[in-house]
Amino acid sequence: MNVCVIGLGYVGLPLAVVLARSGHRVRGVDTDSEVIRSLQSGNFPGLEPTLGFLAGEVTASGALVPSNSTAAADVFVVAVPTPLRRDHRADLSRVAEAMDAIAPCLEPGNLVVIESTVPVGTTERMVAGLLEKRPDLASPEGRALFYSAHCPERVLPGRILEELVGVDRVVGGTDPESTQKAVSFYSGFVKGTLHATDARTAEMCKLVENASRDVSIAFANEVSMLCARMDIDAGELIGLANRHPRVNILEPGPGVGGHCIPVDPWFLVESAPREPSLIRSARKTNERKTEWVLGRIREAASRFENPVIACLGLAYKPNVNDLRESPSLRIARRLCALQTGEILVVEPNIPRLPRALAGFPRCRRSGLEEALKEADVVALLTRHREFEGIEGRIPAGKIFVDPNGTIHDGVEEGKKRS
Repeated sequence: MNVCVIGLGYVGLPLAVVLARSGHRVRGVDTDSEVIRSLQSGNFPGLEPTLGFLAGEVTASGALVPSNSTAAADVFVVAVPTPLRRDHRADLSRVAEAMDAIAPCLEPGNLVVIESTVPVGTTERMVAGLLEKRPDLASPEGRALFYSAHCPERVLPGRILEELVGVDRVVGGTDPESTQKAVSFYSGFVKGTLHATDARTAEMCKLVENASRDVSIAFANEVSMLCARMDIDAGELIGLANRHPRVNILEPGPGVGGHCIPVDPWFLVESAPREPSLIRSARKTNERKTEWVLGRIREAASRFENPVIACLGLAYKPNVNDLRESPSLRIARRLCALQTGEILVVEPNIPRLPRALAGFPRCRRSGLEEALKEADVVALLTRHREFEGIEGRIPAGKIFVDPNGTIHDGVEEGKKRS
C-alpha cells in the first residue's frame, strides 16, 4: 500500500519508519529541506534510540522516500505540529496546509487520517474543506467519496518506536465506513488493541487524557506551595498521604512541559469555553508553579552578593533530551534575562547550550562537579539519573533548591541528608 506521511517530526518520522518496516511504500513529506536532505544522505541522528539507524535503513532500501511535496497515495497521514497561539487557541495552519497539499492528489477510496492533536470537530471541518476544494469527490447526496478519520498518537518520548506499535489506539472515523477503513489500516502494524469510535470522540479522548494528567499534577503542585507557606516538607507530607489505600498524589515539580500536557487542555477550553473551569484552573496552577519555583531560586540567590546558580537539567522530564515547553528551560532563561547571577547549566542529554540560552553572556554549560564546586545555589530542575543523590552532596554554605521549589541548606562534610 502507498502511504504518504505529512510531517516528519517527533511522531511523523517514527511513524513513517514503522510503516516502511511493515511493508508499505512510504512517502515522507516535510517542508523543512534540512530534514529531507538529512534523510536522503542517511545522516539523520534522530531523537529516539535507534531511530536514525532505522530511518537510514528504510530510506536506503527505497521503502521510505523523503520529499518536500505530496503525491498520490492510498493513505494520507497528517502528523504536523499544532502549537498553541498566544490567545490559547490551537494553531491549525499546518494541518490546513497539509489538507491543501492532499487535495489535488486525492482520489475516491483514499483514506485521510489526522494524527495531529486538534480541538474537537477539526477532522469534520477539514473534510468539509477538502470537499470544497474537490467537489468532484462528493456523491450527489454530498457524501465524501474518500474515507477520513482521527487517530491520536499515544507515545512517550524515548519509547516512541515501541509505543507506536504496542500501545492501544483510539480510531474514530467521520462515518462508520471511515472508522472501519482506518481500523483496517492501523491493524496492519499496531499490536495493541484498536478501539473504534467516531472522530469527535477520538479527538476529545486525546485531550481528556492529557487534561486529566495536568489536573493531577496541578493538585500536587498546589499542595507543595501550600506546604511551603505552612513550613511543612511537601515530600514527607505526600509520602504520608499516599499511605492511604485510595490516595495517590503525584510528585510535584517545577511545572509541566512536553508537547502535549501544557497544550492540549487549552484545546478543550477552546472547544467549549464555558464548561472546563477545573481544567482551566489546573493549567494556570501549573504555569504559576513555574514562576513560583523561579521566585524561590531568586530568593535563595539573594543571600549572596554575586551569586552563581547551577541549573541541573533543562529537559521537560527525566532522562530525555526533549526541551519542548520545558519549565526547567523556562526557569533557566528567566534567571538569565533577570540577570539574577552567573548561570551554570548542567544538562547531560544535550551536546550544547540551547538557542534559548545562547545569547546570554553570563550563562554557560558546565559539568556537574564543576557546578557543585562553583555554585552558591544549586537548583535541581529535572531529575535526570545523573543527579541521583545530589541532595546529600551540597556542601555547607551553599543552598539547594529541589524540583518542587523547597529550599535546603547545604550539608556538612561527612553527613548525608536522609
